[in-house]
Amino acid sequence: MVGAGLAGLRASVALRGRGFDGDLTVVGEEPHGPYDRPGLSKEVLTGHRAANDTDLPVPSDLDARWLLGRRAVGLERAGRRLRLDDGTDLGYDGLVIATGAAARPWPGPGSLPGSGIHTLRGRGDALRLRHALAQGEPLLVVGAGFLGSEVASAARTLNVPVTLVGSARQPMERAVGPVVGSVLAGAQTAAGVDLRLGTTVTRFVGRRTLQGAVLSDGSRIRARTALLALGARPNTGWLRGSGLLLSEGAARGVARDRRGRALTVDAGPVPDIVVVGDAAATPHPLPGDGSPTHLSIGHWSEAVDHADTVAAALLGHEDPGDHPVPSFWSDQFGLRIRSVGLPGLADLTRVHEHDPDHSRLEVSYHLGRRFVGALTVNRTSRLAAHRERISREWRRITSV
Repeated sequence: MVGAGLAGLRASVALRGRGFDGDLTVVGEEPHGPYDRPGLSKEVLTGHRAANDTDLPVPSDLDARWLLGRRAVGLERAGRRLRLDDGTDLGYDGLVIATGAAARPWPGPGSLPGSGIHTLRGRGDALRLRHALAQGEPLLVVGAGFLGSEVASAARTLNVPVTLVGSARQPMERAVGPVVGSVLAGAQTAAGVDLRLGTTVTRFVGRRTLQGAVLSDGSRIRARTALLALGARPNTGWLRGSGLLLSEGAARGVARDRRGRALTVDAGPVPDIVVVGDAAATPHPLPGDGSPTHLSIGHWSEAVDHADTVAAALLGHEDPGDHPVPSFWSDQFGLRIRSVGLPGLADLTRVHEHDPDHSRLEVSYHLGRRFVGALTVNRTSRLAAHRERISREWRRITSV
């Protein structure tokens, strides 16, 4: 098991649940065991939740050997050998790739100041950013997607001045579309966020410590603390040269088949290697004409929903046949945002309810004639019917 996060833990539990009684070794790059990441950008930042409270429960009978603070650096498939950063070689009969993703680094132009720039992916990142926010200095958030918007929300609850910079026309537009994005923009502005959309950071000011930034519209922002919320990239660099298919573009990660088995460069499945969680490029039938298109989903639900599927594939069991509809959620600025399906694929958004007075919203997403997703704000109970409709559509496409 390469990866000691949520995906690795759930896959380990699923293997034991299916009767696997052999040796189970879990390799994790971080020095601590599995923990839940969603709270890092919310309660942990605001101090309403201690970092240790995010620990995930590990079953007492999991009977795993934990190699923490160790990183996989290479894979030799022919000899079934995994190489770690301390020079250790581990043999395997079956391998689960659950290495997750890392924060996308600053692409430039220019270099970064020596201090004051943060990313947020792990527990240590959250603690460092929380300490910075406690100083009350203005915060610059670069990237108006999920993470950037959630951190901006947490900072405003602490009364920290926030400037949120995003290249799109609306916050989270690539994920939820312009209609929902405009609603989020209104909530952020009402909460006191200085929203700078349709612009980018051209350079940071300061060498040793951050002093601010210059934007593409020529304006200058004063800030001693900045968060780079530019998305994530899968931790798959250690697999280069392994012969596995590493997808790029929208399908970032290790390409896998419907059962979670890793694909080789010639698109053949590898029976003894499966992929789960953020490291996976997952086939979905919704975007195209019935032929699965690989997508990088990157949501919490992917790690949970596919754990039993990959465990069954690795053990040679029958396909459980349950391929759940992707889902995500985000809590920010008093809004409970919940979604199912793949809203980012849509070319049309239909509004079923918009009640600004009560902060309620219900929309559906469509790609051509296909219903591909739905989203609600403070209307969670309405998602069940949408989920079932997407699931029926999915089953119909895959059965053709």
